[in-house]
Amino acid sequence: MRKLLLTLVLLTTPALAEEPIDPATVDKAMYDDMFGTYKISNESGKKHCTVVLKRDTTIGGMEIDVSKRCIKLFPVMDKVTAWRLMEGWAIVFADAERHELIRFYTPDDRYISEPETDGIFTIEKVDGT
Repeated sequence: MRKLLLTLVLLTTPALAEEPIDPATVDKAMYDDMFGTYKISNESGKKHCTVVLKRDTTIGGMEIDVSKRCIKLFPVMDKVTAWRLMEGWAIVFADAERHELIRFYTPDDRYISEPETDGIFTIEKVDGT
C-alpha cells in the first residue's frame, strides 16, 4: 500500500525545473564574486586554460570569453557561447541554442564538471579577478 501511495505521489507531482539564480534573492557579494577569470583544467591539472565569466546577457545566459587555448585543449569549448549560474550555485556552460554542454557543481569545496567532457574536470576562480 505504501509503495502504491508513493508511486501515485511521484506520478502526480510536477517535475521541478531548475532555474537560474535570481540575483535579488541571494547575497549580493557572493553573486558578484562569481564574475571574473576562471581556470578550467583536467583532473591532473596538467591541461588548463582560462575563461572569463561576464555579467552581460546573451542568448542562453551571460557572456563568456573562451581563450583560444581552451578551444585547442578542450574542443567542446568551441561550442560554448554562454554561461548560467543556477540554483544551488551550479555553473552551466551552454551553446548558441541554449543547450547545456557542461555543468559544474560543488559536492565539496570545489567545482567539478558533470559530465566530464573532453577531459574537463574542474573550474576554479583565479584570485584577484
